[in-house]
Amino acid sequence: MPLQNRVTPLGELVRSPARGTMMGNRGGRIHDNETRTLLRRRWANRRWIVCVTEFRGRRRRVMQPNRYTELFFLDEATAFAAGHRPCFECRNQRAKEFASAFFDGLEFEKTGADAMDAILHEERCLSGTGTVLLTADAVRSLPRGTLFAAGDACVAVGTDALWLWHIDGYQALPADWLDAKTHDPGRLRLLTPPSTVAALRAGYRVQMHPSAGA
Repeated sequence: MPLQNRVTPLGELVRSPARGTMMGNRGGRIHDNETRTLLRRRWANRRWIVCVTEFRGRRRRVMQPNRYTELFFLDEATAFAAGHRPCFECRNQRAKEFASAFFDGLEFEKTGADAMDAILHEERCLSGTGTVLLTADAVRSLPRGTLFAAGDACVAVGTDALWLWHIDGYQALPADWLDAKTHDPGRLRLLTPPSTVAALRAGYRVQMHPSAGA
């Protein structure tokens, strides 16, 4: 049976054989050492990162005793929606680019990963305190790589289309799909943390799964 370590845009951890294109963690161990099943907590600390799946030839058994819990994402856009940010070790250059866009997008001066982690912890759906509702017009203005929820569905903004999220890839939505949803107020809500959305607006080019045509 697959381990419960695949991450949805809602930040939930589910079982699936789909590995995805990125991995990461939430600051430490959130699994039982013997059974490799999840503990009740869903994060160890505020440092939620997204990493590459291969780095300097390292090999490791997933969910080792007393080691951090490996999580897997369809792509970086999914990880961002769940509230993660790039790792400064295995993705150093990309992490620096993200930090630069993140702070520029927020329009105030801060430095360091800890500052980003504190902000994201307050904004992500799983650990945050509020929900950002969207109108159809607001969705149309979202930058590429942003994800939002429409009822039970998760939808990603592509370069010139909207894409329905699945654990193993995206499916293109009809051009008139958004208009069909506007009759239900409150149905659309932002998943990607607002500060990360600001970073995408400021120029960070998020990695999306090839099925999204990007």
